[in-house]
Amino acid sequence: MATPTFEQLLEAGCHFGHLKRKWNPAMAPYIFMERNGIHIIDLYKTAAKIEEASKALRQMAKSGKKVLFVATKKQAKEAIADKAAAIGMPYVIERWPGGMLTNFPTIRKAVKKMTTIDKMAKDGTFDNLSKREKLQITRQRAKLEKNLGSIADLSRLPSALFVVDVMKEHIAVAEAKRLGIPVFGIVDTNSDPNEVDFVIPANDDASKSIEVILDAVIGAMAEGLEERKVERVDAEEKEEGAEAPAAGKRRRMRRNEEPKAEAPAAEAAPAEAPAAE
Repeated sequence: MATPTFEQLLEAGCHFGHLKRKWNPAMAPYIFMERNGIHIIDLYKTAAKIEEASKALRQMAKSGKKVLFVATKKQAKEAIADKAAAIGMPYVIERWPGGMLTNFPTIRKAVKKMTTIDKMAKDGTFDNLSKREKLQITRQRAKLEKNLGSIADLSRLPSALFVVDVMKEHIAVAEAKRLGIPVFGIVDTNSDPNEVDFVIPANDDASKSIEVILDAVIGAMAEGLEERKVERVDAEEKEEGAEAPAAGKRRRMRRNEEPKAEAPAAEAAPAEAPAAE
């Protein structure tokens, strides 16, 4: 798990905060100084927080838990989609569907509808529809894919959220807090860090800044998934190794339990001749 160095964070522009007049006083512990009316973030604290978040996310991935990545701002969309998909994690890069967490069963119904349309296309039902009906269903499928495509495999609530710009994604953060779902977030100087469980103080507007942080946390999760795979293989090998002697023991027990063929009874001795009178 490689945490970005101070130089890498500096080069990516992670230290640039917002204008002083736009700051949130709760971010004071993470601000190093002010320069030309702009707050500069303390990158040593950023590096420490990336490491802390990476460790927690690695453990979640190792435990087989799902983390939902959320970023609807254009600077982060592509990076989130590519990196989250690479490790099989769900993500939201279009508009956040209100109630996605607090009203999860409804979202699952919409996903089920998308699956039903796919099934219609495969089993030939789609071919029996009129041209107009086909067009309507195709449009509906495209809309569902755009909003829900990346969460189609999310069968239950995620174990955590990773958010880029907690201020922009405040609805997602509020829903997660209401349900007690931990939130990891890139938090800029204009946001409230108290809304997030794992704060990563950094510039959330520059694509390079977002990418260097994502590379670190996604890399940590990939390591966790790899460890999970190795442990599973080891467990299966142990199980197979334990089964072999057990099977042999069962066979030996069965052989011992089989009734032995009785030896033929000895022929009765001839009766003694009666004594002479």
